Amino acid sequence: MRWTMSEAMTAIEHEWAERVRAAVADKRALCLRAGGTKDFYGRAPAGERFDLRANAGVVSYEPTELVVTVRGGTPLAELEALLAGQNQFLACEPPHFGAAATVGGAVAAGLAGPRRASAGAVRDFVLGVKILDGRGEVLNFGGRVMKNVAGYDLSRLIAGSLGTLGILLEVSLKVLPRPVAERTLRFALDEADALARINEWGGQPLPLSASWWCEGGLHLRLSGAEAAVRAAAGRLGGETVDAAAAAALWQDVREQRAGPFRLAAGETLWRLALPSTAPALALPGRQLIEWGGGLRWLAGTPEPAAVHARAAALGGHATCFRGGDRGGAVFQPLSAPLAVIHRRLKHAFDPAGVFNPGRFYEDF
Repeated sequence: MRWTMSEAMTAIEHEWAERVRAAVADKRALCLRAGGTKDFYGRAPAGERFDLRANAGVVSYEPTELVVTVRGGTPLAELEALLAGQNQFLACEPPHFGAAATVGGAVAAGLAGPRRASAGAVRDFVLGVKILDGRGEVLNFGGRVMKNVAGYDLSRLIAGSLGTLGILLEVSLKVLPRPVAERTLRFALDEADALARINEWGGQPLPLSASWWCEGGLHLRLSGAEAAVRAAAGRLGGETVDAAAAAALWQDVREQRAGPFRLAAGETLWRLALPSTAPALALPGRQLIEWGGGLRWLAGTPEPAAVHARAAALGGHATCFRGGDRGGAVFQPLSAPLAVIHRRLKHAFDPAGVFNPGRFYEDF
């Protein structure tokens, strides 16, 4: 993997580098935060607040190359508006969870929306990054064009790291043209039948871009060329959802505003990543299914140990996404070999452990 030191640091980068070095010298933890719309995710943030919003703006945008480079504090809505002007978008559909969401926060959280199963995860769209590490050094990984794969995996490593590896100064992202046509179909199916059908359809050459099951209803979104969408809709059947209602539905799913996502007092929302063919969870609570069966949501008051055990038994892992004890076990416990890898990565980027300590697990 290739990495390079940045040759030209901005005034903000100089200032932040000095602040990081001072924190290391004083043994002070830093809580990296921009818009704060995803503060609920992971274990409770700790340390002195380090506001990242001042480092904002578009560095470069090449619509014909399908690549945009922006600073981490850039509002996510601002970037999406820029792309919309060229009929392009972030195909991984990262959720905002609030008007203050930033691009850096979206990458650091690594959360994707309904299109993830067909388009890819956030990390799949990261081409390159510039970060400030725990030594106060500015590092560059990857590049600004899709053909440049040097350092590619290290760039992707930042996605979903929750700010534990460094401060994301800039990120180069792959963008895509918006689909020419889209249509949403609804089917009345119970959970078992819905899982069987979406796995069956997922193995066929159909332009599926999203799926959503809850409360006896399966919604499918078709995206692509007009002829392909029309032919697939005729083949699948179901009830066609009005275009405006469908757009509102998928936005509500992306931003978790759909009814079953709303939690009552004392409830938690669990996120389970499983093989798409895994059977029903068989756990108490309200269940929702996305990503062709690969993402299951469970809302209610289940026992954390039971959820982790069931996820492991089904070949996946579970995260306490909202609610619950933010100081306890939020993420699936790691095996001993994986824990060693996580600790070594953390130490390589942040040897003094000043960035967002304990955000994943208590001891790192």
